Amino acid sequence: MSSKFEIEKKDLIEGLGKGLKILEAFSYDTPSLTSTEAGNLTGLTRTAARRYLLSLVYFGYAETDGKHYWLKPKALKIGQGYLDSSRIPRLVAPFLQRLSIQTEETANFSILDDHDIVYLTRSNSPDMVSIGFNTGARIPAHCVSPGYVLLSKLPKQELDAWIKSHTFNRFTAHTVCEIKEFRKLIQQTREQDYFISNQCINLALAGISVPLTNRKGIYVGALSITYQAKKYANNLVISKLLPPLQEAVDALRVII
Repeated sequence: MSSKFEIEKKDLIEGLGKGLKILEAFSYDTPSLTSTEAGNLTGLTRTAARRYLLSLVYFGYAETDGKHYWLKPKALKIGQGYLDSSRIPRLVAPFLQRLSIQTEETANFSILDDHDIVYLTRSNSPDMVSIGFNTGARIPAHCVSPGYVLLSKLPKQELDAWIKSHTFNRFTAHTVCEIKEFRKLIQQTREQDYFISNQCINLALAGISVPLTNRKGIYVGALSITYQAKKYANNLVISKLLPPLQEAVDALRVII
C-alpha cells in the first residue's frame, strides 16, 4: 500500500488494480505484448490478461492485430493528468529555468517512485544542447544522483527494506552494485546533503543533486543538474554547480 491513508480491502476494486498492472507492463523493452506475455509480466492468467487487453483496445488506450497489443497515444492522458494536476512541478519550473541559464547545464526536478527516479520537469540553457533524461523518464534509483539524496532521507528500516527488494543492475563499469558500497555512499550523502554520480547509467553523463523540502520540512523531491561527464572534476562541480542548486532549494522551500 503506497498511501499513508489506511484503506480497507473491502473498499478496493481489484479489477482496476489488475488493469493498471497491464498498462504498466508496457515499457521501452516491451512495447508490444501478447496476452501470454502480459499475463507472465503481471501474474495474471492468459485469459484474464487477454480480457484486460481487449478492454484497453475497446476504450481506446491500446491497439491490436489480433495477437499483439500496443498502447495508443490516449494512454498518455493517464500520466499527463498527474503532471497537469501536481502543484510542485509547476512551482519548480521557473527555478529550473533560472538554474539552467545560470549554469548553462540541464536542470531537473525528480521524485522517488518505488525503485525508480522519475523526472517530472526539466530545463536546459537555450545556448546548450539538451542532455539527460526527458520528462517522465524512469531510471533505477541506484544509477543517478537524485536516487542517493532521496534514499538518504528514508528511515533506516525503510532503507533496509528498499535495498533488500531492489535489483542492482549494472549499466556501466561505474554503476554501484555492491550493497556495502551502496550503503557507504548513502551514509556519505546523508552527511553532506548532496550527491555526485558519474557515468553510472551512461558513460557520457554525470550529475549532482540536492534534496528539496517544503516549508514543513517534508522531503518532496530532488533538484539536480546533468552535465557531460568529462566536463568537470568533482571539486569544480562542488564549487560551480552545488551553490546555485542550494540557492534554488532555499528559495523554493518558502513557497512549497
